[in-house]
Amino acid sequence: MIGRAARAGRVMTRHRSGVGPVLATWTTLALCCALPSVALPSAARAEALPEALAKAYQTNPQLNAERARQRATDENVPQALAGYRPQIVASLSAGLQTVRNLLPDNTVQTGNLKPWIIGVTVTQTLFNGFRTANNVRAAELQVQSGREALRNVGQGVLLDAVTAYTNVLANQSLVEAQRSNVAFLRETLAVTQRRLNAGDVTPTDSAQAEARLNRGLADLNAAEVALAVSQATYAQVIGNSPSQLRPAEVVDRYVPKSREDVMTMAIRQHPAVMAAGFDVDVASTNIRIAEGTLLPSATIQGSASKSRNNDPTLGTFAEDQASIVANITAPIYDGGQAAAQTRQAKEITAQSRLVLDQVRNQARTAAISAWVTNEGARVAVSASESEVKAATVALQGVQREAAGGQRTTVDVLNSQADLIQAKARLIGAQRDRVIASYTLLSAIGHLDVKTLNLNTPDYLPEVHYHQVRDAWHGLRTPSGQ
Repeated sequence: MIGRAARAGRVMTRHRSGVGPVLATWTTLALCCALPSVALPSAARAEALPEALAKAYQTNPQLNAERARQRATDENVPQALAGYRPQIVASLSAGLQTVRNLLPDNTVQTGNLKPWIIGVTVTQTLFNGFRTANNVRAAELQVQSGREALRNVGQGVLLDAVTAYTNVLANQSLVEAQRSNVAFLRETLAVTQRRLNAGDVTPTDSAQAEARLNRGLADLNAAEVALAVSQATYAQVIGNSPSQLRPAEVVDRYVPKSREDVMTMAIRQHPAVMAAGFDVDVASTNIRIAEGTLLPSATIQGSASKSRNNDPTLGTFAEDQASIVANITAPIYDGGQAAAQTRQAKEITAQSRLVLDQVRNQARTAAISAWVTNEGARVAVSASESEVKAATVALQGVQREAAGGQRTTVDVLNSQADLIQAKARLIGAQRDRVIASYTLLSAIGHLDVKTLNLNTPDYLPEVHYHQVRDAWHGLRTPSGQ
């Protein structure tokens, strides 16, 4: 190849002046464009995708807010358990009372009295139509549903972090590709102008090279704008600005090998499906809670009090009292409220079951879409790599032919445009390939810290649940607030 290029250079030297340096320039540009993909700048300390995911898992505000919501949901359980415990109420009343009594002998008696009473009442529910037990069960099911919702949000945050990371990575590569393109076009314009001065080309060739250079500058500016936007999104999702990023790897090793297995795992293990299943159980339990209002209730109440009164007309000045009273009440008719609440709970349960079917269908569709997209991304990357290689070879050939006078400047510019477009498609395909693999992992409900083996502690919502479940008192949260 080099020998043929040298012979072509000698032939052109005999026919045209100054073409030898032009051939050398074309050859240099061909070597500069021979790489099939754009290499990222190296750095002493580059951030890998697992590190970025760990940061997002720790610091993302959306995920932390969802964790706080789940901790608040945990408190429904001790609230429901309070129905098993006694209710103690203390009371104290005191005042100033002015009395004016008219006696039978028409005499008037007046006085300023200071009565007071202090007492304590203890009430214990013995039976309330199983509402307390059902309230506890409903609260525990709400906790289970909330945990799955938290897991789903965690998957979404990690997927957003993957998208933000790969977008920055792709845009950095695209900026470097556009910079190389601008450098190529600048050199092409310089070569064309030298040939124009030598009389080898027309002003049209120079104008075409200049137009392509300006287009390349516009494309470079657009790539830099996209990079700045993706960097801002990266900081929002992950918590820090990106520096140099390492190439991201796919996670195909964590997903099933068949489409059917993917669909099965999605409809059984996706957190949205599991949360909807717990919501059905909550709605079914609410039916029993509503029916419990139609059953009798039994309570026992103990009270003790002490009162003082200095009214001289009364037979006593002090009274100490203690009592234990059992109460049994049975509803007879409440205007139809309890019946309406029961019917309402049944309709809500039917709605919840339909929502569960809908969520399962959505999970199945999302799993199929993720599987097909991931498989298509494989093909796209392979095709783009072949396209870049072929476009690189084509550009080198066009450059040699242009140096030999068989091609025009516009042919070189068109070939370079084909190459830069191929590189852009390859960069986009590589980004889409990574995102598609993580999306597929999310579709089956396994996009989490444990599966990815991230170097960060896993947030365990059950820890807070056990800390507050049996708490009888205390205003501070386990975190000290």
